Amino acid sequence: MRTPRSLSLIVCFWCVTGLLRADVKPGALFSDGAVLQREMPVPVWGTADEGEAVTVEFGGASASTTAKDGKWMVKLPAMPANASPQPLTIKGRNTVEIKDVLVGEVWMCSGQSNMAFTLAKASNGAEAVASSANPMLHLFHVPTSMADKPAASVDASWQVSGPESAAAFSAVAYFFGRDLVRDLKVPVGLILSAVGGTPAEAWTSNEALRAVPALKGIFDAQEKAEAEYPEKLRQFQEQAANSDKKKRKPHPPKNPANMHRRPSGLFNAMIAPIIPYAIRGVIWYQGEANRERTKEYQILFPTTIADWRQRWGLGDFPFLFVQISPNTRMVPELREAQLLTWKKTPNTAMAVTVDSGTAESLLHSPLKEPVGDRLALAAQALAYGAKEEYSGPVYESVEIKGPQAVVKFSHAGGGLVARGGDLKGFIIAGADRNFVPAEARIEEGTIVVSSPQVSAPVAVRYGWASIPEGNLFNKEGLPASPFRTDVE
Repeated sequence: MRTPRSLSLIVCFWCVTGLLRADVKPGALFSDGAVLQREMPVPVWGTADEGEAVTVEFGGASASTTAKDGKWMVKLPAMPANASPQPLTIKGRNTVEIKDVLVGEVWMCSGQSNMAFTLAKASNGAEAVASSANPMLHLFHVPTSMADKPAASVDASWQVSGPESAAAFSAVAYFFGRDLVRDLKVPVGLILSAVGGTPAEAWTSNEALRAVPALKGIFDAQEKAEAEYPEKLRQFQEQAANSDKKKRKPHPPKNPANMHRRPSGLFNAMIAPIIPYAIRGVIWYQGEANRERTKEYQILFPTTIADWRQRWGLGDFPFLFVQISPNTRMVPELREAQLLTWKKTPNTAMAVTVDSGTAESLLHSPLKEPVGDRLALAAQALAYGAKEEYSGPVYESVEIKGPQAVVKFSHAGGGLVARGGDLKGFIIAGADRNFVPAEARIEEGTIVVSSPQVSAPVAVRYGWASIPEGNLFNKEGLPASPFRTDVE
């Protein structure tokens, strides 16, 4: 007969072992309403006890594995699109049922504030939010966070598009996803991971950045900022203590070790936990925070793209990005860095926005619907095989013929057009590099540029300003990217 003491010990033993046992748990991306990528193997992962057998079932398919180091992952076979909600079941010692899972197209949406800019604030935001209910469009919003090392998970879940979920979601991403649902007629899942004021290096892995010698300056600048912070803080505290109480006190310096601009910090916290979720591609709106380092950005931005592609292991998936909008604080060299990235990086596309911003809009033009539309148009071409033109005219070459410069373009589509009158925005220079306004006309699919002040031209530029002035489009209604023929 067991004594009360022995019974107490048994109860305590089972309580302790019960607390030590970890239920099988899926990653955050596998929540009710998830959208799985069609037509490619789908990784599903999570946590469990060491050695625990885990089986994942979905749509008649099943995959099993054994947890190792507290983690597990299986791959479901490629599946066709399916708009009928189905359960995804995960079985270990316990069973988890994820409801209302769809199969369709999944896109990663990232960048800084113009990607984070919410639908409610867009120029037609109230109307768009009111009509945003769409059971075929699902949204996953990664919360802002930073980490020193790659994180394992994020605190978020899928939401069906509707006024409550869409209002605070990215306007660019929403319009992009809305267009894809309309055109593809399959479910679309959007994963938003964007933070305002952040440079590309914050979204790139430490290993990728350190592998490129030309990017060493990024770490040198960070180390210098961290070393200078204690003295800046001391000076602030002294100034604050001695300041007149009636006057506004100065703002304290930000600790660079904790800032969202820190190299790899956002990648670790907001991108690494998403990998290797199956996606079709990426849309990206970023660059403003790198405007003072445009030469470096020509190397950094392609490095970020290559890093994400390598880590996802899906080959050169479509990477569609937005060229920065007109703004007094932007420089034309940054648009050029983005243009060169497009030209040099396979399976990328660039949405030009010279017609969707003003000086008054500062860094954030509220005209987000045209941006989302153009990204969706590029996705149709690169990801889904559509044949229609997806870009405005892009500078290809220049030929000097006496006093004239003849400029050739790709992506002319049905033909070059000057919207609203004669062509404007072109400047020309001779060997002295003194650029003057130029006359420009469309002739046999080229642009002929000249000026009575330049008898022997050597270079032509178009839209070469913080706020570009230009009206060159193709007949499909897509604007030409600013460019210079004397690219450095």
